[in-house]
Amino acid sequence: MQPTGSPPPTSNPRVLLIDDDRKLCRLLRDYLGPMGYDVHAVHDGPSGVAAAREEPWHAVVLDVMMPGLDGFEVLRQIRRDSTIPVLMLTSRGDEADRIVGLEMGADDYLPKTFSPRELLARLRAVTRRSRPATASAGTGPAEDNVDIVVRDLRVNPATRTVVIGDKPVALTAVEFDLLLCLVRAPGRVKTREQLLEEVRDRDYEVFDRSVDVHISALRKKLGDDPRTPRFIETIRSVGYRMIHPDA
Repeated sequence: MQPTGSPPPTSNPRVLLIDDDRKLCRLLRDYLGPMGYDVHAVHDGPSGVAAAREEPWHAVVLDVMMPGLDGFEVLRQIRRDSTIPVLMLTSRGDEADRIVGLEMGADDYLPKTFSPRELLARLRAVTRRSRPATASAGTGPAEDNVDIVVRDLRVNPATRTVVIGDKPVALTAVEFDLLLCLVRAPGRVKTREQLLEEVRDRDYEVFDRSVDVHISALRKKLGDDPRTPRFIETIRSVGYRMIHPDA
């Protein structure tokens, strides 16, 4: 979806804000600008889709309730061919809205009672997860540039790429981090709470279903049937584990 490529790594993070609440958009621009973010706002669904297609962004902040196209349809169109981090805003904070957004590929969600400081923390988390590590530049250990292999699955932490056989697999930032957490500990059970703590960079309610939704999406992209898994096994009432290649 981003024909001009990803934004330069040295540029200020570029955020596309898609929300019909113009007062909120001005508030967020005024808050995020001094924090080093370049924020561009559009105020309806069709304009949001067009802006996401025309320019490269580090992240999208997307409202659910909008004229023209609602946020879910905008997200669906973005996710046709882009894994850009998307943070959804829900007016009510209902679990149903959050689950639908996550199932469609959102990276995070935030009720509209949020503070600008909380939004900033979420943006930093999703943009940090989506950037590849560069070991040669001193931003990560050299071993992160070595593929982790489980059967025909290859995961490279530095380039944040996933390949099954010779076929690349496009994952969102959260899906990649969940997979990386599991492949780094094959055969070991990771509880939902551990996965949330390691991947999402914030505290969650114990019964938060978001990790299950992301794991379900990850399995689909890996072609992994949960009934007869090759990679990710469900440990009932506990969490998940990557099946050891020698098992």
